Amino acid sequence: MAAELWQEAGFGLYIHWPFCQAKCPYCDFNSHVSGSIDQDEWANAYLSELDRVAAETSDRVLGTVFFGGGTPSLMDPHLIDEIMDRIRRNWSVANDFEVTMEANPSSVEAGHFRSYRAAGVDRVSLGVQALNDGDLRALGRLHSADEARAALEIAASCFDRASFDLIYARQNQSLADWEAELSMALSFGFSHMSLYQLTIEDGTVFGARHSRGLLKGLPSEDTSADMFDLTQQMMASADMPAYEVSNHAKSGQEARHNQVYWRGGDYLGIGPGAHGRLTLDGLRYATETPLAPAAWLKTVKVNGSGESARTALSGSDQDTEYLMMSLRTAEGSDLGRLRGVAPSDITNNINRLSENGLIAQKDGRLTVPAEKRILLNAILAELLT
Repeated sequence: MAAELWQEAGFGLYIHWPFCQAKCPYCDFNSHVSGSIDQDEWANAYLSELDRVAAETSDRVLGTVFFGGGTPSLMDPHLIDEIMDRIRRNWSVANDFEVTMEANPSSVEAGHFRSYRAAGVDRVSLGVQALNDGDLRALGRLHSADEARAALEIAASCFDRASFDLIYARQNQSLADWEAELSMALSFGFSHMSLYQLTIEDGTVFGARHSRGLLKGLPSEDTSADMFDLTQQMMASADMPAYEVSNHAKSGQEARHNQVYWRGGDYLGIGPGAHGRLTLDGLRYATETPLAPAAWLKTVKVNGSGESARTALSGSDQDTEYLMMSLRTAEGSDLGRLRGVAPSDITNNINRLSENGLIAQKDGRLTVPAEKRILLNAILAELLT
């Protein structure tokens, strides 16, 4: 992937807020529970980091900002306002500039949402996860189903673009249960939904329970696969096909920030545990920051930079990353972007996978058929061997 090709995919900014009201048992994100948060201290650190990264990229047009976490909707509105003001001072922004904030229903307040909107947030993504109280409790969520519906109404009234997440293949969930829940979710009339199959990750409470044989009622692999197939069918029928493995949208309502990742664009990562990709002077770098909130704050204060590592990526590394990300999407991979591995080097793998109906090649692009994306990890392993 030639160094300048990030421009085709865009330039974004990710800001990580690491705090939550509680740690969900399935979550392996960098999130922490804290009884006391000095938001002015965090404001100073974020603004310092924005100035630092802008010094290297101020000539670029910024297309997207994403406040992720953690639970960014726990941030004081004045903090969001200060950050957005500094962003506009440091960069020119695109005509279709997108600013997304993640939120949990338990932290949604109409007043705060209106303040976020006034500061420049124009898209919100709500972590609903389930639409019944029993499953919400099992997932460790702090909100009820009624609170989720109320939060969805507030989000729809405050933002032109809004999305929400659901998790399926939950404990004791049948295929009929999921069909009914997804039908209810579609009735809310949102134009974007993220639908994730529950995965049991090491280092989580669910992971520990599962290793001890205490996580009962998980669907079989066959049932989980049936749930995936049903999801694709129902969402396509609702004119919200999957444009990525877990993301569904009406045409034109796709999350532009996430597309920067999937298409191999550049993005700055600010905050504890935030990663970035940055092309400078013909080299593409992977950037990292300390995971622990206190460690990140100290690094910013002492070193004047929250970055803990900046590693130049080889052409082969870039190709592998690009294929792994872009094949998640319906638009697939542009073979013309590969630089470390010539397309001819993977021709045999492509042909073998094509014969088995697992991958398609047309007009210089590779795609994985929608019904086969559940097998993506195995397909990538075969492609990149």
